[in-house]
Amino acid sequence: MSVLSKPNRGFLLNVDRNPIIHGILKKTFYEQFCAGETDAETRKTIQELKDMGFRGVIMTYAKETVFDHKTNTEQGLGIAALEAEKNDDALIPAVARCANIEAWRKGTVETVDQLNNGDYLAVKLTGAGSTVTQAFSKGELPPTQMLEALDEICSRCESRKVRILVDAESHHFLSGILRVTLDLMRKYNRNGHALIYNTYQAYLKSTQDTIERHLTAAQEEGFTLGLKLVRGAYIASDERSLIHDTKTDTDNAYNGIAQGALKQSLGKFGNETTFPSVNLFLASHNKESVLSAHQLHKQRLSAGLPTVPVGFAQLHGMSDEVSFSLLSLKGSDGTPEVYKCSTWGTMGECLAYLLRRAVENRDAVLRTNDEYNALKTEFGRRIRSIFSSPSQRRA
Repeated sequence: MSVLSKPNRGFLLNVDRNPIIHGILKKTFYEQFCAGETDAETRKTIQELKDMGFRGVIMTYAKETVFDHKTNTEQGLGIAALEAEKNDDALIPAVARCANIEAWRKGTVETVDQLNNGDYLAVKLTGAGSTVTQAFSKGELPPTQMLEALDEICSRCESRKVRILVDAESHHFLSGILRVTLDLMRKYNRNGHALIYNTYQAYLKSTQDTIERHLTAAQEEGFTLGLKLVRGAYIASDERSLIHDTKTDTDNAYNGIAQGALKQSLGKFGNETTFPSVNLFLASHNKESVLSAHQLHKQRLSAGLPTVPVGFAQLHGMSDEVSFSLLSLKGSDGTPEVYKCSTWGTMGECLAYLLRRAVENRDAVLRTNDEYNALKTEFGRRIRSIFSSPSQRRA
C-alpha cells in the first residue's frame, strides 16, 4: 500500500490504470473500507449501512494530501490530480481559477447530494491541491476561490440539514485548517447548534491547549464549538515528538477530553468560568471509551445535570462489534446516535485513506481476538437458549 501510494508510479503500479492491481485492491481493501468509486455504488452502500440500524452515515470525498515529515514531501492526490497540479503550476497565473480547487468543490458537492437529513459530510480540505496546502502550511487562509467553495458547501449542507466534520489531517497543515474551521464555526454555528465541527486528535500533545483556546473563542464570541474527538490517524507520517509518548497517555487524553466535555468541565471552563455552547462527536474504536461516555451522558440527563449533545461513530469496515454494542443500548429517546463513517472516490484518490487503514490494522490482532471472543460468547448463549427450558428462556 505504501509503494502504491507514491506519486509518479508508472503504469504497472498505477491503481487507476492497471486493471489487475485495481481488481485485486477493489475486492480486498477497497470494498472493506470504502463506499464506492461511483455515485451509484456509494448510494447503495449508504442505504445498506442505514438498513443495519445506524442513525446515518458520515461520508468523505477521498481526495487529500498527506505530508510525510520524514521525506518532507506531499503525497496522496492520485495521478489525475497530480497531472492537473503540474498544469496549474506551469500554465495558470496565481489569480486564475485553480482546476484542483474546482475538482475538489465538484466532488464535495456530489458527496453532499448523496446525503440526507441527519447525515454528516466529512471534508478533507487538503484535497483541493497545492495552492491550498501551501497556505495551510504557513497558517494562512486559502485562496478566495476555496473560501467561496466552502461557503457554497456549507450553505448546501445547511439547506439539506447535513452537518459538516472538518477532518483531521497531517499536523503540517493543522494551523491553517484550524484557522479556516474557526471562521466557519463563527459564521454558521449559532443558536446552540453546530453545523461545522473541527476534528481534534487526542494523540497530539497540543490538543488540550488547542481545545481550551477554541472554548475561549466560543465563549467570547457566542458561537457553538463543534468538537469531534479522535485518537489520531497520522502516526506513520507526523513527527513523532508531537505525539504522546505512550498509548496510555493518548487514551487518558481522549477520555479526559470526552468526559470533561460531557461534564461541562474542561480546564477553567465549568470551574472558574462558564462552559460555552458545545456539540460533541466521539469517533473511536475503543469500546471502553465510547460505552463509558454514553453511560455518563445518560446518567447526567437522568439526574438533571448539565451536559452536551453527543454522537458516536466508527469507520466503515472496522469495529462493528463496538458499533452494534452502542446500537443495542438505544433507548426510546433514540440515543445513542451511532454513525458509520465511509469514504468514496476512485481507487487512486482513496489510496492515502486505505494506507492509514492498513497501518491501523497492523495492530488489529488484539482487537480481532476481543471481537472473536465476544462473538463466541454470544454464539454459546444462543445455542444454550435453544436447549433450555421455556422458563429459563423467559428468564
